[in-house]
Amino acid sequence: MPGALPAGEPVPADGALPASALAAGGDHGFGVYVHVPFCAVRCGYCDFNTYTPTELGGGVPADTYLDAVLAELDLAGRVLADRPPRQVDTVFVGGGTPSLLPADDLARLLDAIDATWGLAPDAEVTTEANPESVTPASLRALRRAGYTRISLGMQSTAPAVLAVLDRTHAPGRAVAAAQEARAAGFDRVNLDLIYGTPGERAEDFAGSLAAVLAAGADHVSAYALIVEDGTRLAARMRRGELPYPDDDVAADRYVAADETLGGAGFAWYEVSNWASSVDARCRHNLLYWTGGDWWGLGPGAHSHVGGVRWWNVKHPTAYARRLADGQSPGQGRELLTDAERHMEEVMLRLRLADGLPLARLSAAGRVAAGRAAAAGLVDPAAHAAGRAVLTRQGRLLADAVVRDLLP
Repeated sequence: MPGALPAGEPVPADGALPASALAAGGDHGFGVYVHVPFCAVRCGYCDFNTYTPTELGGGVPADTYLDAVLAELDLAGRVLADRPPRQVDTVFVGGGTPSLLPADDLARLLDAIDATWGLAPDAEVTTEANPESVTPASLRALRRAGYTRISLGMQSTAPAVLAVLDRTHAPGRAVAAAQEARAAGFDRVNLDLIYGTPGERAEDFAGSLAAVLAAGADHVSAYALIVEDGTRLAARMRRGELPYPDDDVAADRYVAADETLGGAGFAWYEVSNWASSVDARCRHNLLYWTGGDWWGLGPGAHSHVGGVRWWNVKHPTAYARRLADGQSPGQGRELLTDAERHMEEVMLRLRLADGLPLARLSAAGRVAAGRAAAAGLVDPAAHAAGRAVLTRQGRLLADAVVRDLLP
């Protein structure tokens, strides 16, 4: 099961935010994240806050879940009523498997967000989906409702890899779903890949990359497999049924992804994300990475407004009960210090292709950036122009570079 949430300080029963947070919010964009915690089955590697029907144990069913989310949205509208007016720039419905909810519910959700704050005319509206849980008809309904972008969990096209990951879709289903999304009118289609799964061969990953390109996606997210404690995959590895992921293999897969996608006209804009154009970049995730504000709706969802970060109770039943009692579902929150916000700025912006102005680093950090440029981890030309931008080798060692730049 997913790990515990941090403690933090209590969230007021009415969810009220400090006046300083309301005054500061909105400078870098405003988004809404909606968590849908339901899955038909639990994938062996997953530690997200999600629940299968068995795990839910008779808790809040999917057919009444949206009512609880709309109750939190109503609370959010009241909390932010005194904030300077700002429309919603991005909406991201994630999970879990949002496409397990009826398309009509996802449409009603978007209408409610628009009624609460107003959607910007060019708002990016994304929903995640599993390939087997969408149809041409449901995709058309989502597009009619105002969804502009879909993110499909492909992970791999190799049957053996999908089996290790406990993915249930057929190897070719993600490609077909992406093509159906295009036919339904989605201009923005993302496919997720996982690499470094035990037993995955170089040719397996090459086949997955080729399938992504054939599917007509304009955005690709590719992540190394991480084995999280408490998952079925971790238990299998402890028992010796599967080997642990190999860091060298993962590095080889990353290079293969960068070369293949780059050769097809995709450019990396975040360490694990490639887009076919600037317009194809995920604006919602960029809002996270560049210090924007967002309200996270749903159990376990995290939010950030004006330097205050908070998180909701995890279980859908506890979440719905609090809202039914007229209380915020927030479990804890923290007011970020200037030092914490600076640390996060360096950590996140360095992962972006735009990099980080050297002026945002301390004197020691600027010296470390010079060493990284000499070592080929930071682009020397960008460094000479006053920015720290990771090279491909630097991306492979991004965490270590960040640690050096934050002495």
